[in-house]
Parts: sequence; structure tokens; C-alpha cells
Amino acid sequence: MCQLLGMNCNVPTDICFSFEGFSARGGRTDEHQDGWGIAFFEGLGCRIFLDAKPATASPVADLVRRYPIHSTHVIAHIRKATQGGIALVNCHPFQRELWGRYWVFAHNGNLLDFHAHTAFYQPVGQTDSERAFCLILETLRQSFPTGKPLLAQLYPVLQEITAIIAAKGIFNYLLSDGEHFFTYCSTKLCYIVRQAPFAAAHLIDEDITVDFQKLTTPSDRVAVIATTPLTDNEVWTQIHPGELLVFQDGLPNRV
Repeated sequence: MCQLLGMNCNVPTDICFSFEGFSARGGRTDEHQDGWGIAFFEGLGCRIFLDAKPATASPVADLVRRYPIHSTHVIAHIRKATQGGIALVNCHPFQRELWGRYWVFAHNGNLLDFHAHTAFYQPVGQTDSERAFCLILETLRQSFPTGKPLLAQLYPVLQEITAIIAAKGIFNYLLSDGEHFFTYCSTKLCYIVRQAPFAAAHLIDEDITVDFQKLTTPSDRVAVIATTPLTDNEVWTQIHPGELLVFQDGLPNRV
């Protein structure tokens, strides 16, 4: 199946280090060769890069590895196709508008016999992932037609529709509107929070070490979320199956 990478932080930060190791899994150190994508929120704007080529062979991925785009919300995905062919239209993350904001979604898993009937949001590709995203946004839009509610109101609605979809199979996902960063663990998802005192980190998939103490200030805080740990000298926290977390300013919250 696919793999996920996310970042949420309290100051705009680049994801070059994590993406270097993550993208290596797209054809070199792992089998996820059926496309990739990454989204960066910048205020209300959102940059998305997608390619149906493996991340290790994509000139677009090479650009991202060398372009230090700074963002507080990043979602990335490398694909191993289960539903839908190898095509740009089926690459994650997917993007839609809701309440005057862009929402971005990426999924790891496989939803069996899942058919979403939505009136407003329609899938463009053939993946179960995009159908699930459309159903989530349709549910939120119908539940709060006048605008985005407070997090305490939004969370239980998202939790309920997530549970309904997750009953169809494996449903690990990352979801963000640039304000809140949601992570749901169905089977496998973990995170690490880097904050002062910062230390050096070494990638599992590449022989690269970065000393974050030289690149940060004492007030910086960065949460990195991934399907499996990206580094071998840090302690990653496993998210419990069935747990929906909200990351804000580089910290996980349970509403």
C-alpha cells in the first residue's frame, strides 16, 4: 500500500530533510512506484506537486528535494496502486474547496466495496481514496452549511464519518485546511515532535544527518507524521488504531 508524510509546525519550515528519506521509498528503498504528490499550505494558498512517475525518477520530486518551501502544513504521499490505474488523476494528495479554504487529503489503505454517493463533491479519478475524501467534505458541508464551525463542533462529525468509512477497510489518512491538521490511524501511523533542545537526526533510507540545533530557534516546534519512522536515532510515537488526532502549532491534541 501507499505511505504518508505530514508536517505541522508553529513557524514556517521546510520539509527537505524528511522528504529526502520519504521519497527514496518511492522506488529505491521500497516499492511505492505508482506516483507521488506533495502539498504545501502558504496562508490561504496551497502549492501542489503531483507526478505519476516514481518519486525516485521524477524531475518534479527532484525540484521539491532542492526547493526549501516553507510551510506550517505539508501533506505528502507515495503511491502503490490498489484501486485506479497509474495516472496523474489518481495521485494524492487531493484538493477541494470548503468554506472558502482549500482542503487537502491523502490516504494509505484499501477500502473494499466502498461506494460514496455525494451530490456536491465528485471524484475525478478512480480511487477509493478520492471517493472517501469527497464523502468527508460532503458530510462536513451538509453538517455546517453556513461556514466552518469551532473545532469542538467539527471534530465529532469528522470522527463519525471517519469511523463509517474505516469500517470498509484500512483507512489511514492526513487531512488539512491550512488551519487544522487531522491525522487518523487505522493500522499504522506515527509521529515525532522536534523542539528545544534540538539534536541531530539521521535518515533510515539515506545516509544523511542534519543537526537541527544549527537550523532552528529555541521557540521552534515541528511535528512530523509518517507511516513508518523516517529516522533511526529518534523516538517516534505510534498513533493508536482508531485514534483521530489534531495537530496545531507542532503539537498533537485530542479534542
